[in-house]
Amino acid sequence: MKAVVCHHGEFEVQDVADPEPGKGQILLNVLRCGICGSDLHARHHADELAEATERVGYPHIMRSHEHVVLGHEFVGEIADYGPKTHRRWKGGRRIVAMPMRRGNGVAHLTGLSTAAPGAYAEQVVVEESLAFPVTNGISDDHAALTEPMAVSLHAVNRSGIGRRDTAIVIGCGPIGLGVIAMLKAKGVRHIVASDYSPTRRKLATAMGAHVVVDPSQGSPYEGLAKRGFVVNAPQLFDMALDGMSMLRVTPFPWEPLWRAAEVAGATEPKRPVIFECVGVPGVINSIIAEAPLRSCVVVVGVCMKTDNFVPVNAINKEIDLRFVLGYMPIEFRDALHMIAEGKVNVDPLITGTVGLSGVDEAFTALGDPELHAKILIDPRQP
Repeated sequence: MKAVVCHHGEFEVQDVADPEPGKGQILLNVLRCGICGSDLHARHHADELAEATERVGYPHIMRSHEHVVLGHEFVGEIADYGPKTHRRWKGGRRIVAMPMRRGNGVAHLTGLSTAAPGAYAEQVVVEESLAFPVTNGISDDHAALTEPMAVSLHAVNRSGIGRRDTAIVIGCGPIGLGVIAMLKAKGVRHIVASDYSPTRRKLATAMGAHVVVDPSQGSPYEGLAKRGFVVNAPQLFDMALDGMSMLRVTPFPWEPLWRAAEVAGATEPKRPVIFECVGVPGVINSIIAEAPLRSCVVVVGVCMKTDNFVPVNAINKEIDLRFVLGYMPIEFRDALHMIAEGKVNVDPLITGTVGLSGVDEAFTALGDPELHAKILIDPRQP
């Protein structure tokens, strides 16, 4: 079959061996495959990525000298089953699948390892247990976005955000836009989005942001004090003094009143949930510097370089830093169904489609935020 092979950061369409499904696996004819930001990182930072994953016990991420087929955001139709499969669906049924498969008894990440070639190809192998049938009403384009939308859903779920909370999304690339869509689907009533790109700010509005900010002209944190957030230490001191003064003048013991207020959440200051979706050094530090006290910062953007921030600034504000990665199987399933049911509109994200021969140019085009958000690969397209 034909596939796009990455070697030393260069792409080339090559004829490679036809994949064969193993025990419990399905062979798919690829219909669409999305180009992910992780693929951009893998192309130019494969060795750094491999060293990072090796530190957590997974030594099989691609290295720059290896010949690798990328692609982990895909939809395909069933071409064949491997041995000892349940054959739940008929041939030709469209399937999306979590990008993970076993090889020689080891789990590998599809599209990021030589042991699990990805979907920048005419065919790809998936685990039957991680496959999900596509509702017939979903287009191939929309189904291919199940995986990145699952990433966004996981970030929102991990944040613990509620409908009445304020969300601030820093960076409106594909993942930031996905986070906005999932926040909207969750019913969050105040979503602020920030990006330097006019095109991405328009997309943020289309995906559900209520307020869109150009950080060169204003701050996404502007007006938070008027909305009841604690933006400086004297405010917090005043809350403590005023609260204790009120409790001390009551004829009742103040400790039970405090504990009751604590259970009701009245002792905690209002805080926003901030999603860092840029992945560039310095962004976390700038968020800590500008965010209100007690903010929860969810780091979704993948930064491949060393970053720095001043811990005492985060300590003085009691900032929560929460890092997220991937998703759970139930979130992958939920993302698919949310797309199918119209709870999230992924259509604005899709800005182009190319064939296998157009992958190299697509990667270049994705470097300009004014040109594209998400480009899909159609292996059948010339």
